[in-house]
Amino acid sequence: MVQTREDIRNIAIIAHVDHGKTTLVDELLKQSGVFRENQEVAERVMDSNDIERERGITILSKNTAITYKDTKINIIDTPGHADFGGEVERVLKMVNGVILVVDAFEGTMPQTKFVLKKALELELPVIVCINKIDRPEARPTEVIDEVLELFIDLEASDEQLDCPFVFASAKAGTSTLDLDVPGVNMVPLFDTILDYIPAPTGDPEAGTQVLISTIDYNEYVGRIGVGKVDNGSIKVNQDVYIVNHHEPDLKKKVKISKLYEFEGLNKVEVTSAEIGSIVAISGIADIKIGDTLASLDDPQAIPFQKISEPTIAMNFMVNDSPLAGLEGKFVTSRHLRERLYKELNTDVSLRVEDTDSTDCFKVSGRGELHLSVLIENMRREGYEFAVSKAEVLYKYDERNQKLEPMELAYVDVPEEFSGSVIQKLSSRKGELQGMSSISGGYTRLEFEIPSRGLIGYRGEFMTDTKGNGILNTTFDGYGPYKGDMSYRKQGSLIAFEAGEAITYGLFNAQERGTLFIEPGEKVYAGMVIGQTGKTEDIEINVCKKKQLTNTRSSSADEALRLTPKKVLSLEQALEFIDTDELLEVTPDNLRIRKKILDSLLRKRSGFNKSN
Repeated sequence: MVQTREDIRNIAIIAHVDHGKTTLVDELLKQSGVFRENQEVAERVMDSNDIERERGITILSKNTAITYKDTKINIIDTPGHADFGGEVERVLKMVNGVILVVDAFEGTMPQTKFVLKKALELELPVIVCINKIDRPEARPTEVIDEVLELFIDLEASDEQLDCPFVFASAKAGTSTLDLDVPGVNMVPLFDTILDYIPAPTGDPEAGTQVLISTIDYNEYVGRIGVGKVDNGSIKVNQDVYIVNHHEPDLKKKVKISKLYEFEGLNKVEVTSAEIGSIVAISGIADIKIGDTLASLDDPQAIPFQKISEPTIAMNFMVNDSPLAGLEGKFVTSRHLRERLYKELNTDVSLRVEDTDSTDCFKVSGRGELHLSVLIENMRREGYEFAVSKAEVLYKYDERNQKLEPMELAYVDVPEEFSGSVIQKLSSRKGELQGMSSISGGYTRLEFEIPSRGLIGYRGEFMTDTKGNGILNTTFDGYGPYKGDMSYRKQGSLIAFEAGEAITYGLFNAQERGTLFIEPGEKVYAGMVIGQTGKTEDIEINVCKKKQLTNTRSSSADEALRLTPKKVLSLEQALEFIDTDELLEVTPDNLRIRKKILDSLLRKRSGFNKSN
């Protein structure tokens, strides 16, 4: 018989990137007494990964639990960035309701729409939390209208439309149900969760059913499956079958060796768990997302949507440049292969394939950010390798027509820059779908654009809008191929010979374009040392010393003035490289190089291509 478990609430916090989800979870943890009075707590304590902390984004969904009025509230903090949307889709299967966090100034954004759509499709009740109401330019009343319009656009039911609004400043740790009454603490939000989010239900007498929605990984215990007990109960040492809705033939008997529940930021070992509990299970080597752990007498799989397919791919290969192996700890193809396949333990949106070459692996993901986070993690761990330019993954329909991934791009720019943005995105096969004025002299542009049209555009966009533009994208399915486009208008400055860059050589080179290196840096033939103002590549000797004569002294070199080099971040370098170039990634350096280092062979290959 189906029963309700009143002492538990399971919620996910969903939002567009940077609207304050993680800071909100921090406050809920602090005010529920998870930390000791005198305990030092880092900001955004849920973002445990270094890259998450530096970039201020959540990449992996995190589980935590707090207790309020004798009720355990399991909270899942989800990513807000479109590249990690696969994480959001899955965790919503574990919860009975969501808190939608919306910035009181920015209002509803593309990812707000994406995450809300997923929640409404699963018929989950929504609490809307308008956050950052203490921002000077906050406009909470207008944002309420925007949110309700979004609900209507997404065809929400009457019950879903009748959702509570909570106004908060996560940073100040306050919330209120009435804009005219200043908030004091998070109690109004806690009470709304208890009143509005339904308690989990299930049949405690039925056979065990636990759907694995996320995977954690730990060097000591291996894969850890995280999921909600939908029916029955689960106990340590219990034998269960692994079954899967999408794999009808799968039926594997395993033993539950360790079982955990979440308390605060910790996993606590338990001997059994009942319906509605979110549990972590270790000791099952090949457990994966979408698997159901079911009782032996009636193993029924719980339906589960397939994980979104990757849309973009790049090759990861062994570094074979003249400076290879000098800076990295892990440099061989075996190291590279092991590390990439290990990533599949936790990242289900990633694909890794072997290629014809044992030194090269094709890695596919959900977007440039998705792959750049993997690259950054690997270089910090001491890996040295090279990557190619990101390419989109095409599909073909039943009539053999080429289809390509499409994105919806939402661009907020000061009015004076909107013309150049429209021109640039149109040249990249973007189609303007809508244009509207928003507060603060900004214009919002809405484009439908092929994913490849956005590759390499963000850096250009920041230059064109003098750093004032905001560009957000969300995947919009596959559409007909839009035709060829050229990625980069400017050519590369290429080093002519190996050696050390000299001031004199660089002084002559800087007249030809923007430099990426400075005196004293090691270079090799075929390495890209800058960007030209023209379309074709230029080879230049930056190791060239000035010929000394009786009348010219070397001290005159000190008077040569060099423009500071342009330092490219990992994303900028990935955007800059062209299809005939590679990015050499080491723990200490990022170097751009031509795939073919030899000048003569490069010219021949170019000649063969054009004939």
